[in-house]
Amino acid sequence: MIAGLPLATRIDAAAARAGFARATITASRTSEELRQIADRFPPAAPGARQRLVLLPANVVPQAAWLRSALAAAVEPDTLYVDASMTMMAETADAEKLLSAVAGCADAGEMLAALRARLREAEWPLGRAGRFVLAGPGDLPRVETWLLRNLIKPTEGFMSRHLERRISLAVTRRLVNTRMTPNAMTLVSVGIGLLGSPFFLSAEPRMQLTGALLFLTHSILDGCDGELARLKFMESRGGALLDFWGDNAVHVAVFLAMSIGWSWSNGRGWPLALGAVAIASTLGAAATLAGRGPGTAGRDAASPWTARLTDALANRDFIYLIALLAMAGKAWWFLVLVATGTPIFLLLCLSAGRWRQGAGPP
Repeated sequence: MIAGLPLATRIDAAAARAGFARATITASRTSEELRQIADRFPPAAPGARQRLVLLPANVVPQAAWLRSALAAAVEPDTLYVDASMTMMAETADAEKLLSAVAGCADAGEMLAALRARLREAEWPLGRAGRFVLAGPGDLPRVETWLLRNLIKPTEGFMSRHLERRISLAVTRRLVNTRMTPNAMTLVSVGIGLLGSPFFLSAEPRMQLTGALLFLTHSILDGCDGELARLKFMESRGGALLDFWGDNAVHVAVFLAMSIGWSWSNGRGWPLALGAVAIASTLGAAATLAGRGPGTAGRDAASPWTARLTDALANRDFIYLIALLAMAGKAWWFLVLVATGTPIFLLLCLSAGRWRQGAGPP
């Protein structure tokens, strides 16, 4: 078991995610799990060239690494061998090669059998996308490696250096339980909604409690995606639940802030600020959801508006709420939201127009 999945299942899922058409497992064991996985996909058309990747059972691959192996430029009928004993070849006689190695006892025998039939060339890929297990003692290290690869390069400073450290530690403990990504989303959303009523109060202790619950929501909200990616459970429905759950929490917090501020000073203008913040938040959410949650600003070829949109979408702002709450001034954050969120919405729309070919903003 590696991060909640048997190794054979993890390899098979990574291969399917990478785009391989068939996964075949050759082993002396005959467990029910291996029989279910082996030969699950239909064979290719007769005579068609096939890309074969033979992966030893002690190699844990990232799907991106296998995808690179599938897409790498290689010579036909040529054997490529990685230091991990992973072997790759492209040939029209794929079934003959598979038959030649099917009876081999280990990767060394497979390599000898293939070298007798194919010329050999240097392996074209790097090592960054795979982990070679030397023994059971490597299990904690490979899980740490898998978890660290979940950190996105676009995350903010606090998210990368604080929130992810906590969320990955929680995920590591949840990954071998029955907790699903969608259930984790509901837990984090529930905590965020629970924190919103505390912003109705002007008391620093109440506001700080709300801010800490809001921060807890943000940290645990990372766990659902981490669980989904670790266990290959990503889904469009799960992404939408996470996306709209986050926005529901933001709307609830902004609404509570505007009402609490209005009650405190006996005036209506905080309600107007809240209305602007909520309307802009929902408008930006609808814009982003229209082209897929989480896509804003992640294209390196996008204009500066798209990159700025992505920067503004990071969650480091939560720590400002906590600082303001210590002084009983969490409501002040509503001014920033009512000012910045409409700009964020315009940037989302502008970035969307650029991607659709309408030209630069």
